[in-house]
Amino acid sequence: MLRFAALAAVGAISAAGAAQTVVVLSEHGQGPELRRAETAVSSPKTDDDADTAAQVTKSSDGHYWAEAQVNGQQVKLLVDTGATAVALTAEDARRLGLDPMALKYRYQVTTASGEIRAAPVKLASVSVAGARITNVDALVMEKGLSTSLLGMSYLGRLSRFEATPTALILRP
Repeated sequence: MLRFAALAAVGAISAAGAAQTVVVLSEHGQGPELRRAETAVSSPKTDDDADTAAQVTKSSDGHYWAEAQVNGQQVKLLVDTGATAVALTAEDARRLGLDPMALKYRYQVTTASGEIRAAPVKLASVSVAGARITNVDALVMEKGLSTSLLGMSYLGRLSRFEATPTALILRP
């Protein structure tokens, strides 16, 4: 089991303002730690290339927006390699069947706008363009996040990912 570091940097890009916000996590008390789970990745295969990668096309705003399946529900996520974990807005958490009011907000998140609280959760699965990861650690932000983020708790479990001028390539 891995413990989140007392201070970890997370970058967030606001979809509304396209402004960058840096957040820092710190654990409140001695609550349970987030765990790195076993990886289960799949992607579309073709006859020409057994390792065909999943792709997320770059949006006209210059960002990579992933239309993901999270716990079987569609969620639009901003790809953020600076985010330590997948970060969910309270609204997206509710759509996924989580009750934000019942969560334990044990992490303090510091943004450019001030401090907010975040609750650790475990997502059964996150699938982006066919690249599926199970048991993904995530944080539900109590407030202050305008869009959910696809962070390193998903991206870091791929064998590789790369940004090109037109797409983000996800390799299992």
